[in-house]
Amino acid sequence: MPEDHFGEQVAARYDDSTRTVSEPEVVEPMVSFLAGLAGAGAALELGIGTGRIALPLSARGVPVHGIDLSAAMLAQLRAKPGADRIAVTEGDFADTRLDQTFRLGYLVFNTIMNLTSQDAQVACFRTMAAHLEPGGCFVIEVMVPELQRLPPGETVRPFQLDADHLGFDSYDVADQGLISHHFVRQADGSWQRDSIPFRYVWPAELDLMAALAGLRLRERWDGWQRAPFTSQSRQHVSVWELP
Repeated sequence: MPEDHFGEQVAARYDDSTRTVSEPEVVEPMVSFLAGLAGAGAALELGIGTGRIALPLSARGVPVHGIDLSAAMLAQLRAKPGADRIAVTEGDFADTRLDQTFRLGYLVFNTIMNLTSQDAQVACFRTMAAHLEPGGCFVIEVMVPELQRLPPGETVRPFQLDADHLGFDSYDVADQGLISHHFVRQADGSWQRDSIPFRYVWPAELDLMAALAGLRLRERWDGWQRAPFTSQSRQHVSVWELP
């Protein structure tokens, strides 16, 4: 079992730390996009967390099942209104298998990068393909690696510099490794550090993983509003389908 980096302390402040991406103007386009692909079918969310997307998607009438490694994150989800409509399974979403198939599977907010090896990411695609109905879709939202922003010889890039939260990404380009370091000011004025490892992944690499799992690329966009994906895009929403 991989290490759980989303324990009690992280889970307790997770919703507050992601409030900017939890606003209706951010969430609604995501939910509309996913609901359109799910149609009358069910959806499987990998890395469901505290339910930022699963809850409003369920409220649209889409049956949602979620998998997450973190018991603490799932506890936060279960405490929310509407959570009783969502089935959850605690486990590693790279290889946890359910006795059910789905019209839609999805992984949002860079969560594919929580799998810190290429083998685990490949396994995730195969796991999702095993859960999809014929014609079903797998959606991933993930950043485009920002290596162009690193000056030659440097490996660290700040991503957040607020009065109470400092964030830095450190890169290991040899292994496509990325560690996000968060320094959060506590109520007593002290600082708490959390460091979470990731593995960044390229769009073409994801397409190859999909092909190994028997999926094919259906569409790729710059974001949930279906803006064109270009060489300047800093993220992408990709959709693969099971023939």
